[in-house]
Amino acid sequence: MSRLEQVQEECQRVASAIACVLGVEVEIIDRDLIRVAGTGQVRTDVGSRLLRGFVNKHVLRQREPIFIGEAGRHAVCSSCPLAGQCFYLASIVYPVVAEDEIVGNISLIAFDGEQRARLHERTEFLMEFVGGLAGLIGALVLEKEAVAAKMIMASQLRAVMDAVDEAVVAVDGAGRVTHCNLAAERMFGLLREEIVGQELSRHVKDLPVQEVLQGGAGFSSREVFAALRDRRTVHLLAMAQPIRDGAGQTVGVVCTARDFKESQKRAFELVSSQRTITLADLIGTSPAMVELKKQAARVALGDSTILITGESGTGKEVLTRAIHAASSRHDRPFVAINCGAIPESLLESELFGYEEGSFTGARKGGKPGKFELANFGTIFLDEIGNMSLYLQAKLLRVLQERQIERVGAGGPTPVDVRVIAATNRDLEDLMRKGRFAEDLYYRLSVIPLHLPPLRERSEDIPLLLEHYRRYCNDRLGKNIEGFTAAAMDLARGYAWPGNVRELINAVEYAVNLAEGPLIDVTNLPSQLREAANGRRRGHPATGAGAGGWSRLVSLEQLEREAIRAALDQFGWSDEGKSMAARVLGVSRATIYRKIARYRLADRARTPRG
Repeated sequence: MSRLEQVQEECQRVASAIACVLGVEVEIIDRDLIRVAGTGQVRTDVGSRLLRGFVNKHVLRQREPIFIGEAGRHAVCSSCPLAGQCFYLASIVYPVVAEDEIVGNISLIAFDGEQRARLHERTEFLMEFVGGLAGLIGALVLEKEAVAAKMIMASQLRAVMDAVDEAVVAVDGAGRVTHCNLAAERMFGLLREEIVGQELSRHVKDLPVQEVLQGGAGFSSREVFAALRDRRTVHLLAMAQPIRDGAGQTVGVVCTARDFKESQKRAFELVSSQRTITLADLIGTSPAMVELKKQAARVALGDSTILITGESGTGKEVLTRAIHAASSRHDRPFVAINCGAIPESLLESELFGYEEGSFTGARKGGKPGKFELANFGTIFLDEIGNMSLYLQAKLLRVLQERQIERVGAGGPTPVDVRVIAATNRDLEDLMRKGRFAEDLYYRLSVIPLHLPPLRERSEDIPLLLEHYRRYCNDRLGKNIEGFTAAAMDLARGYAWPGNVRELINAVEYAVNLAEGPLIDVTNLPSQLREAANGRRRGHPATGAGAGGWSRLVSLEQLEREAIRAALDQFGWSDEGKSMAARVLGVSRATIYRKIARYRLADRARTPRG
């Protein structure tokens, strides 16, 4: 169907009205020379195609109107095969344009001498008149298409809304329902025909759309108890966002809601859908790892608090997840939080949650903390040694009383959570310095587990290298078959100050750089090669450069030199520090903290005595 055929009825009404007023006949054709409308002798030919249409073709091509005062006498008619035989005695042909596209022509036609005289008497007026009508028809085409597009869009919007399993309700500025999907019908027990056009509050009370209309601020993840017309009360997790006009004024609200218990269930399913890590996934056959896995398997069956110690990058969270998977809580939430990565001012609310209005910026409806989210499951508190004494006291109370208190709350909330904490710091030393509470230490370390560093289980290094080679092959789409003997010897002799995390990064680096089927020494990160060079020059430990490290050095010295070597290699800029953090397997924040702790400085700019 052509664009003009879409408005055929309108075109016929226009043609009939013009013919009646002007006393001439009217013909409207589309781009394919199909008569869309006509009067007089051509009225019965509507729907048929012009056999020749020479003048119409000319106008469609040239996009300019034309007046044929006497058929066969105009220059355009000179090459027409019907010249002298045309039954149109005179005509005015005007192009119909819609958005710069010619969609057809409208013609005033004379079939007898009287009609021809009328065209000759008022030619200029009629040209202007028919031009206006051509513009009107073009506008009708655009309007029809716009209405059709809006109907399609409305149908698509309705289909999308009905495909959503959340209840969706939209209201206008007066709180009247404008849209409602199938899920809302089911949730509220109402047909959309019953509520569209009516105030939402007449059917569903306490769904806070009026608050958004009046205040202009939306909300997300708010618990709502909505009262329905049938006297039921539904417990919902709701979200609402304002609809604004071009001036920024709130003219409506879109509100979505789902069953609160169903939301909790889905959130847990989402978390638990991640691949479960088991004790069998802990890689290592060294005596230390074998014994650790035996201990972990035994303590997983109980419910006592566990404290895992070990250097950074040894895999404390992996061990924790494996213990959770082997416990009776395996089908309940596992929630992890890094106490050293969150500012103290935020950590309290992250751990224990807060009530609405408890501080400036507090979310409406409040927010549950990690302990509440982990209820009946396991919570993992990483870097527990970085926690302030104030929060240590609150945590101790949770461990003693098995209840938490949200910030700004008037009373406690019981929780049933197994706590597993981890640290890479010496908590006993922190106790002696008064920076870690003694009571909390003994509460946490009911069952202490220690993850040995890689340098104490070098026999596990080949297993780890091979495991992560296969992992990186899959992830990067590579086909590296293994390591050369020299590369494997170098890796086994390296101290790995970043432990497993550093090893993973080193393997990923090597898999990316390897050109042949095997990873060679040249493909390994520079810190491994430099450490080997230092050993060959008579410095048998893992350091590099003149004045390298002795075999018996402190862990802090190893860490300090590893960080300095990485920064010397990648640069002391922000980008260089980010790269150093990645290679060493620590966070960027940890690099900055260690630089400050060890008072490291760029050796290229700072003289060293």
